[in-house]
Amino acid sequence: MSRTQPLATSANMRPTPRSWISRRFRDGNLPEAPWRCRTCDDRAMMTTCRIRDATPNDLPALRDLFLSARLQAFSWLPPGLFHLDDFDLQTEGERVLVAESADRIAGFVSVWEPDHFIHHLFVDVDHLRQGIGRALLHALPEWPARHYRLKCLDRNQTALAFYRSQGFVEIGRGVGGEGDYVVLSLAPRAT
Repeated sequence: MSRTQPLATSANMRPTPRSWISRRFRDGNLPEAPWRCRTCDDRAMMTTCRIRDATPNDLPALRDLFLSARLQAFSWLPPGLFHLDDFDLQTEGERVLVAESADRIAGFVSVWEPDHFIHHLFVDVDHLRQGIGRALLHALPEWPARHYRLKCLDRNQTALAFYRSQGFVEIGRGVGGEGDYVVLSLAPRAT
């Protein structure tokens, strides 16, 4: 596997990136009000998080989160495949939204906007099962009416179950350098 090839997608699913800085960091088109994130395990427990566009100041935390979350999520792959600078390479040209909780980045989603392709969605291990991933998806432009797609490694059953619970359905399968993957799509529906 090439270090520049994404783990959860392949080059043929995502066009060549352009204008990295202008697309990745924006002044924000998101609502200022914090999202209320519900935990999956205890419906009474609530976590408040704020979803916003990433800024250049977020890069060190995003790199750390991307590395640590992939080491945990893809435990069957050799750890030497993952590097701190992978975040910069794999999100080039994408819009990145971050979830903040207690002034700390709790998760992020990166999207290749021309194709509505969700390239990465990762949540910090300390914030798992608190609704952060769901809040990030729901903050995407025109969610759930837009026809978003993504790829997920077949061995990542936790992520597959999460995406299916959010309305994604399987539309294809393939094999990449990291193993078998499932192509998922969110059918457009009225908001």
